[in-house]
Amino acid sequence: MATKQRGRPRSFDRETALEKALRQFWEHGYEATSVADLTREMGIGAPSLYAAFGDKRTLFEEVLVRYAGSYGAFGGRALAEEPTARAAMERVLREAADSFTEPGQPHGCLVIHAATNCTTPEIEQTLREQRNANVGTFAARIQQGIDAGEIAAGVDAGDVARYVGAVFQGLSQQSRDGATRENLQAVVDLAMRAWPEA
Repeated sequence: MATKQRGRPRSFDRETALEKALRQFWEHGYEATSVADLTREMGIGAPSLYAAFGDKRTLFEEVLVRYAGSYGAFGGRALAEEPTARAAMERVLREAADSFTEPGQPHGCLVIHAATNCTTPEIEQTLREQRNANVGTFAARIQQGIDAGEIAAGVDAGDVARYVGAVFQGLSQQSRDGATRENLQAVVDLAMRAWPEA
């Protein structure tokens, strides 16, 4: 026996609304994006937002998952597909330079920019953990390179990973400050000159 759905059916496309929320957070950061901003951009009322996504924090956490699986997925692909640690890290940075300056989307990285002026401790912690997890993933791939003899045995994988993370975060901020794709690719050229060889 079929059960009747309670309440009114949704009058909006959830995926489209989520994408609009993602772009709002990406452009303005977590703290500067209000529920009123979200409902206006998403084209829904506050009751619909709360019913479909929960509160602002819960919506943002869903946005982070969506971002990681779409706009931010290039890093994981590079780490998995490149044969050496150097090639993987260089590809991460080069694709970041391209992604962060892509026409038609906010510049920079949502995970980095959303933390700007953030005063919500739980969100600050979530974003910090995400950034540290990325550095940890870099370190693991770099350690594989050390173990394989691509990089000198005395090199500290964690130090190199933090260096790559610092360049990555710098590319994000520079893109928001108006640096072009070519500017950022030149930064990557310079950064890779410091790569520790075997």
